[in-house]
Amino acid sequence: MTVLNVIKSFLFTFSFADYLILIAIAFLTYVFRFYYKYFTRPNKLPGPLPLPFIECAYMFTSNTKDQFTLLQQKYGDICEIYLNGMKHIVISRPEYLEKMLTPSSKDPTYLVRLPYTEGFKEFGMAGKGLIANHDVKNWKFNRHFFNQAVLSSSFIHEVVEWANKLFPELEGYWKSLANLNLSGDNLQDNNNWTLEVDLAKWIGRFANDMFVVLITGERSHSMALYYNIQSPAKVSRSDTLIQDSEKFIQAIGDHIRGLTLFMYLNSFFRHYVPSYKYQIKKLLDNRDYLFELFDNIIKKRRKEIEETPVGDKLRHDMLTSLITANTERDVNNTKSIQGDILRPLSDDEIRGNLLDAFLAGTDTVTSAFSFISYYLCHYPQVKQKVVAEIDSIFPPNAPFNMNYSDLLKLEYCDAVINEVSRIRPVSNEFPRYVENPCEVAGYHFDENIVFHINVNSIHSHKDHWPDPEIFDPERFYKKDPNARHKFSLVPFGAGLRDCPGRKLATVELLSLLVLLFRKYDIELVDMNAPLKIKSALIKLCEELKVRIRPRN
Repeated sequence: MTVLNVIKSFLFTFSFADYLILIAIAFLTYVFRFYYKYFTRPNKLPGPLPLPFIECAYMFTSNTKDQFTLLQQKYGDICEIYLNGMKHIVISRPEYLEKMLTPSSKDPTYLVRLPYTEGFKEFGMAGKGLIANHDVKNWKFNRHFFNQAVLSSSFIHEVVEWANKLFPELEGYWKSLANLNLSGDNLQDNNNWTLEVDLAKWIGRFANDMFVVLITGERSHSMALYYNIQSPAKVSRSDTLIQDSEKFIQAIGDHIRGLTLFMYLNSFFRHYVPSYKYQIKKLLDNRDYLFELFDNIIKKRRKEIEETPVGDKLRHDMLTSLITANTERDVNNTKSIQGDILRPLSDDEIRGNLLDAFLAGTDTVTSAFSFISYYLCHYPQVKQKVVAEIDSIFPPNAPFNMNYSDLLKLEYCDAVINEVSRIRPVSNEFPRYVENPCEVAGYHFDENIVFHINVNSIHSHKDHWPDPEIFDPERFYKKDPNARHKFSLVPFGAGLRDCPGRKLATVELLSLLVLLFRKYDIELVDMNAPLKIKSALIKLCEELKVRIRPRN
């Protein structure tokens, strides 16, 4: 008799009840082992009780802002949760971030933002770009060229130049819509028109047109397409890089929201739990659309560069910079990168950087400016000071010439941006993954821990911000930043993994403040309406209805 036959005959001696008993014993053994490990764990921190198999997924929502705020209120400034087989530590106090966020190129302990997960691999972001790249060496390589592309003085001046070019187009669409139902002598060719618009939608299209041309060197026409959706009088734009910009903008927003699901949920939850299964399928289809679009853009630009004679000057956009890096056509004349072997970027790496630029750029700037406008409308004294400062730098009756050096003089406007970033940060959290044992906040932690910097709670911590719920830009106006804790305000993160687009975002926000509030009066259509926000890893402003009219 073979061994297999012996096993079969042995198993057939069991009754159905015996199998149920074995299953129950196995289950109870697992549960006992699960809770034994939990209750005997070192460095016990407060936090919700994990359940067998699902851990803390029973309390999971994609809205990390509400989730982490609730954890801080219930369990304090440092607490723990268990998700996807890992311990996660939520930190809500600036002092606990000293070691984690202090820049040090010699200490890579806190350089990894997120661990490698099969979720991020499935989403196409593991080991690529900057946002979810767990490979420190590859991240440094990509970060070097990303910085080179977006932090140069020529790039920043280009941001201001394109803001100057694109805003008149936006104004033309607004005026046309205001005149839509008027005719003959009633046409409002002067400055007496009024229009109700969804400012979040329009700024989103403006920001998308800005980012597309800055990153790829070619125009998209998101504003024109959005105008055509609302107006029977259509405009035609043929020289467009992205044919369906509305689909593209929606796809970027969906990809951002999808990050949370692929970060926190394991494969079983994503693909077999009905409440998530349909969402995941849509997100993967959306991923494929974005990847194909970026691959085609890269292929098109690479061919153009190859067909351009050597010696002819190439344009200086981010895409060209990435394609030519470490080649004979290098537009930045790259010499070295921290001793690493010089090599060109692969198409996969270029796509990862382009995707991250759009993920971290368009929607975040749109939401940040929408929040700024919302608070200015609710605080007329603050708006009056903003307008007065803008008028002092850009006099209403003088020729208008917005440039970067003048934007730097807008100290009160900058204070408003900082206060809105404090009270309504776009990013809800910044994760850090530690592969080796470490010490944080006086606790010793084992390897493979994910720390989550709870931005909302840090920005409203009463030990650092008097009356944190009150909107008050004076906190930042002509104040010494060293007077407060250096990590009490972290809208762009901090340390070596801070947001490389922080300067770009600030310049674009200042430019929009000048362009909009210098010429127009803005008021909310409904002062009692709350902000319409969809929150995941970041907050996205879904709607901001305002009434806009030219200033007298």
